[in-house]
Amino acid sequence: MADDIVKEMFINETAGSTRLAIVENGRLVELYVERPDHQRMVGSIYKGVVENVIPGMQAAFVDIGYSVNAFLPFAEIGNPESLADLTLSDDEIDQAPRKNNYGNNRRPSRASNQRSGRNGRKTAPIKSGIDLTSGQEILVQIIKEPFAGKGPRVTTDIAIPGRLLVLVQNADFIGISKKISDKYEVRRLRKVVESFKPDGFGIIVRTVSEGKNQRVLAKDFENLWRSWKELETRANGQPGPVLLYQDLTTTDSVIRDLLTHDVDKVIIDSKEIHKRLTSYLRDVSPSQVNLVEYYRGKAPIFSNHEIEGQIDKTLQRKVWLKSGGYIVLEHTEAMLVVDVNSGRFIGKSDHEQNSLKINLEAAREVARQLRLRDVGGLIIIDFIDMQEEANKRKIYAELVKELKKDRAKVAVSPISEFGLLEMTRERVRLSLLHSVSDECPTCKGLGRVPSKDAMITTIDSWLRRFRTNHKDRRLIITVHYSLAEYLRETKSQVVKNFMWQHWVWLEIKADDSLRPDDFRVYSKRRKADVTDQV
Repeated sequence: MADDIVKEMFINETAGSTRLAIVENGRLVELYVERPDHQRMVGSIYKGVVENVIPGMQAAFVDIGYSVNAFLPFAEIGNPESLADLTLSDDEIDQAPRKNNYGNNRRPSRASNQRSGRNGRKTAPIKSGIDLTSGQEILVQIIKEPFAGKGPRVTTDIAIPGRLLVLVQNADFIGISKKISDKYEVRRLRKVVESFKPDGFGIIVRTVSEGKNQRVLAKDFENLWRSWKELETRANGQPGPVLLYQDLTTTDSVIRDLLTHDVDKVIIDSKEIHKRLTSYLRDVSPSQVNLVEYYRGKAPIFSNHEIEGQIDKTLQRKVWLKSGGYIVLEHTEAMLVVDVNSGRFIGKSDHEQNSLKINLEAAREVARQLRLRDVGGLIIIDFIDMQEEANKRKIYAELVKELKKDRAKVAVSPISEFGLLEMTRERVRLSLLHSVSDECPTCKGLGRVPSKDAMITTIDSWLRRFRTNHKDRRLIITVHYSLAEYLRETKSQVVKNFMWQHWVWLEIKADDSLRPDDFRVYSKRRKADVTDQV
């Protein structure tokens, strides 16, 4: 990262959540939210029981004790590539199998796995879905959180991440972060790790290991090895499904993975988290202890550092650009659609150059928003139309450059003949939108409510059905205050027509507590609510 970028972490603990914000030069670039009612699952290891093996889906479903069975694709059986998704949030390993973010995928070698059976004995290595049978017990690790009614996604490749190293089961390699560019340091780290690496296990050396001596590295390995032995003991002693190992909380795991040497300051408003972090750093990185600061201000930490307002803007559909243009982000069930618009921008050049300027700024902002909102899955970006292929390539190159700042894996295709750019971004956690907001009970995710005239039609249909089966002639209809006002001032004749057509007497009442798309009907004869009797 460039030397002129000031990178800071802010941690805010409240009764409702713990939030960790990463800010670069005052701009919010990443936000993590941990809620008390949502237990983080990524990284947890279970002894699960295979429920179904479905060759047609190329997947199996595994009971891990969660309300929905975990999803195990055959591609995640004996596939070390999945380890990068789980453990290498800030590292691309040079000597370990990995996926190329911007090009074709290099097919990884398949490592064999051994799993514990019900009697605690080792079973044969699982090499493909064909080896799985219903009722079989296997070790699995969660690599994606459950989402939208779907169970968590799991892999059979087990990896336990530490601050400096990652321990990989049933592998035999030493992977060193390619962000460590000094070949002599790479050689030294490899030699150090070789001195304690056990047979049959792989070890990944993370970026923060650079410059650490043998004693510090060995201590981190001993902690990992102790965790593995405890996990193995529990796996052999208990039938599945059972939780064997739970990774750190969201806050602690982010600190472990992201508190790298380019972080200039960490400011925390929680005494407990401050104490826990400083104690942790004294063990693994004493030089960074002085970067941690306890916030004592009276104003909320996020408000005092102008983060709260940026979070509010992140949840909006429309994001304005400095030039006067804007982007609109629309979430659908299948994908995120981003539309780029010129807005208030008035350029001094011709249309092509004006479009290029807005699109370049939009590409940078889209990359930031994807990282900030933690959007995963398929993403379609509709840039402003341009004629020159050279300009389209500039937009593509700018987006790819900005996406390299993102720790999540992405795959990007050039702008198509229809002016659309398609890309995918790795989904591991819930997006920010789903972490800090719930579906609107009124619109049910539509983002819109019925118009007043549409509600009048609905009430008319209700009256027709009700009068077909009931003889009540004096009704009170209670609606949202805006609809009541509309009926009285603009549609008074409509209410009179209702009374003549259905031969009933109607009284309209307003209730602010009702949703705009709701209404209630009360029968004066029965002195009861009859809304649901249709």
